[in-house]
Amino acid sequence: MAIQKRRRLGDLLVEAGVITEDQLMEALHEQKSTKNRLGDQLVQLNFVDEQQIIEVLEFQLGIPHINLYKQKIDPKIIGIINEELARRYQLLPVKRTGDRLMIAMADPLDYFAIDDIRLSTGFEIEPAIAKKEELRLAINRYYGMQRSIDQMLKDINTNDDEEVLIEAQQSDDSPVAKMINQLISQAAQVGASDIHIDPLDTETVIRFRVDGVLRPERTIPKNMHNVLVSRVKILSHLNIAEKRLPQDGRFKMDVDLRRIDLRVSCLPTIFGEKVVMRLLDTSNVLLGIDRLGFSEKNEANFRKMLKQAYGIMLVTGPTGSGKSTTLYSALSNLNSDDVNIITVEDPVEYQLKGINQVQVNSNIGMTFAAGLRSILRQDPDIIMVGEVRDSETAEIALRSAMTGHLVLTTLHTNDAVSAISRLIDMGVEPFLVSSSLTGVVAQRLVRRVCPSCAVSYELTDKERELFTSRGIETTKIVKGEGCATCNSTGYKGRMAIHETVMIDDFLREMITKKASDSEYRHYVEQKGFVAMFEDGLMKVAKGLTTLDEIYRVTVGE
Repeated sequence: MAIQKRRRLGDLLVEAGVITEDQLMEALHEQKSTKNRLGDQLVQLNFVDEQQIIEVLEFQLGIPHINLYKQKIDPKIIGIINEELARRYQLLPVKRTGDRLMIAMADPLDYFAIDDIRLSTGFEIEPAIAKKEELRLAINRYYGMQRSIDQMLKDINTNDDEEVLIEAQQSDDSPVAKMINQLISQAAQVGASDIHIDPLDTETVIRFRVDGVLRPERTIPKNMHNVLVSRVKILSHLNIAEKRLPQDGRFKMDVDLRRIDLRVSCLPTIFGEKVVMRLLDTSNVLLGIDRLGFSEKNEANFRKMLKQAYGIMLVTGPTGSGKSTTLYSALSNLNSDDVNIITVEDPVEYQLKGINQVQVNSNIGMTFAAGLRSILRQDPDIIMVGEVRDSETAEIALRSAMTGHLVLTTLHTNDAVSAISRLIDMGVEPFLVSSSLTGVVAQRLVRRVCPSCAVSYELTDKERELFTSRGIETTKIVKGEGCATCNSTGYKGRMAIHETVMIDDFLREMITKKASDSEYRHYVEQKGFVAMFEDGLMKVAKGLTTLDEIYRVTVGE
């Protein structure tokens, strides 16, 4: 869409009633000394925000708005405009239709830039608007990454593989080293928890997990796969010659003044080694208990469990459900000069000041059980065991809890009640479970509704019945429409939904008699137990998440 009538941003904003004539005059006056673009100057003076400018251009001139996080751009399209021009004018080619080229711009009324691009490419230019920060990241992402890929392909084609691997191993300035750095930087910027490098038959796909959901990020030629994997292995101090066995490692990297800890897993598949890198932002301030998303009742139960002088408290849930965050928050709450806290973890995810943390290393016999035995000789008050994986660890942990220690640990079960049976099924004596277990917290993570695009909608009769049958008051609930802030997903960030079970004397008797899960559940429900599904519904009623999310993570409820 070529703009026939050249109109100025200031006039458009005044016409739309977004700013006053006086504000425009003030911004133009300031602009003379700052040399900023008018839009940037107006934002700097807090007269408008970037979203308002986008909306005015979209509605007044019909200039399309592009979400560059969601937009997948063909590398051939990127090559139409050279990097120097893209950076000078802060723009990016996104789509070609015949002799027309759509470009995303921070300032789509920059007619000089549009003319320059038209003359240099020979295409008719169709401007679209994108957020400034999105553009900056996308330009770095596409041009920087493409440069590295082109150079890697050149190296691979002109050298044999061994030479390329030696280069990758020795130089932090090699194209493959730069590409890995760029990948990690991009993942950290979008808040990804994991990077997946997936080998397929004819290509390799790179995916990021953001807010618990995997999304494709980039596809690269198959012949680059081994070089990429070797570089990751070198960083993780793994054996680059071993391609038949799984390997695990870790390394650290500074990204935008933040220290990122990466856990690496390599797994041989029929098309090559699949690599998963988990990102842990060690600069993150640990959340307090009041920020874990507990309901009032669940938080009271959780704090009561932590106040016990001794006993074992379990946090249960599947992998990636936030169990570690809950335990670390609990330890931060318990940490003081007058207690000795020791943890045994695999791996140590976050380093806590004033707490003694032990790393499991099964290669040399340092298992959870062995670590736990040693810890007991260190006069601890509070012990955290990363995970109860076998009967030996479970028994030592429970016996430790019986002998005057507060033990915190995690277990993989679907809900709080089934954690009791799980311990007994692992071979632990029922009397040991009944006399040492103080409470269980089960949790899942759900995505939060994006606050920038949340809209409320009327409940259907079936949905209303779902809430009223449980005594939860709500008439409207919200969902995200999708915007640039949330990559058009409608969700931004995550929160936990919980259920808690406090072990009382009657439950202890039931445990000793090896009651069934249904009997445990029937008893706790009589005592006012709130299931995870209902906890989720309460958070839906408060406009924090959606019914779809609750159903997604509580399958079978």
